[in-house]
Amino acid sequence: MIGFYILIGAISLVSWLISNKLKSKFKHYSKVQLTNGMSGAEIAEKMLADHGISNVKVISTPGMLTDHYNPRNKTVNLSEGVYNQRNAAAAAVAAHEVGHAVQHATAYQWLTMRSKLVPAVSITSKFSQYMVIGGIIFGAASGNTGIGFYIAIAGLAFMALGTLFSFITLPVEYDASNRALAWLKNKNMVNQQEFKGSEDALKWAARTYLVAALGSLAMLLYWGLQILGSRD
Repeated sequence: MIGFYILIGAISLVSWLISNKLKSKFKHYSKVQLTNGMSGAEIAEKMLADHGISNVKVISTPGMLTDHYNPRNKTVNLSEGVYNQRNAAAAAVAAHEVGHAVQHATAYQWLTMRSKLVPAVSITSKFSQYMVIGGIIFGAASGNTGIGFYIAIAGLAFMALGTLFSFITLPVEYDASNRALAWLKNKNMVNQQEFKGSEDALKWAARTYLVAALGSLAMLLYWGLQILGSRD
C-alpha cells in the first residue's frame, strides 16, 4: 500500500501544480483587455451565429472556471467572470465552450463517443476503487475462493472505463480549443497579443485534462499489477 500512497501523492502534486499554474495564467490574461471591447458572452454569441447555430443559449453560471457546454439542454455555461469580462482569458474560455457546441452541431465523433459513455462512467466511477480494494481485502481474508478476485476484476473493469473516458476527453478538449483559436484569429476577434494570451491560457487548461488522463492510467496499471500479480 506504500506504493499506492506514493502514486496518489505524486499525481495529486502534479495536478495541484498544473491547477495553480492555470489559475495564475487566467489571472494574468484577465488583465489583457480586448481591443474590440466584447464580453465573453458576446464573444460566445457571435461565434455561435458565425457557425449558424441558433438553438444554443449562452448563460451565466456561478463560480470560477466552472465554464462548460451542456449538450442536453444546449447551453453554453460561462462562469460569472468570463460571462461579463472583456479580456483575453474570457475570450479564450467563451470561444472554447462554443467549440464544444460546434462539435455537437457537427456530430464530432469523439464528442459523440464521450457523451455515450457519460451515463455509465457517472455510475462506475463511484464504485471502481472501492470494489478493487474491497476485492483484494476480501480475497486475502477468504483464501483461494476466487470471489474476492472477481470482485476486484470487476472494479478494475470499471476503472478501465473511466480511464478510457479520460483519454477520449483529450481530443474533445484539444479540438474545441483549436476551433476556438482558429475562429478568434480568422474573424480578427483579437490582436496578436490577445491571441497569444488566449492560446497560452487554453494550452494550460488542456494540460489539466492530460494530467487527469495520465493519472487515471497510472492508477489502472498500479491496481492491475496488484490484482493480476497476486495470482502468480
